[in-house]
Amino acid sequence: MQKADADVLSGVLSELVQVNSRLVQAIRRIARENGQGDSLAGWRTLGVLQRSGPSRVGVLAETSQVAQPTMTKLVTGLAARGWVERLADPDDARAWRIGITADGAAALAEWRAGLASALLPYFGDLDADDIEALRRTVQVIDSHIVALEPNRNDQTQEVAQ
Repeated sequence: MQKADADVLSGVLSELVQVNSRLVQAIRRIARENGQGDSLAGWRTLGVLQRSGPSRVGVLAETSQVAQPTMTKLVTGLAARGWVERLADPDDARAWRIGITADGAAALAEWRAGLASALLPYFGDLDADDIEALRRTVQVIDSHIVALEPNRNDQTQEVAQ
């Protein structure tokens, strides 16, 4: 990549970080308004488990950037709802991994659909070309993150996210 291209890309990525911050703020506000603001860490945990598979509590805590006792409390609450379950760790008979249940996956899908619906007013005026550009942008970002950080999508390893 030439310096001019790198400078342009750097500027675009800086804008992306800023826009992402505003999007996350909007999502937090929407979740609070819908009475789900206190459980964002729980939804994030379900998302990690869905994407990455069963994981130890310590790895989940590091992934979610919370203390292990906090994650233990989150997992306990999610388990009480039937959204996660304890699974034997095939690498250590003394340890457990936490996995998402079918009910947890369904609840996560419903929560995400609710957020997407709540975000429609922000993007409802996009035409077909803009929607396609947005879809493609999401794909590009996701594919590059996955390619450069493969362990962040494989929580079955002891590599923490």
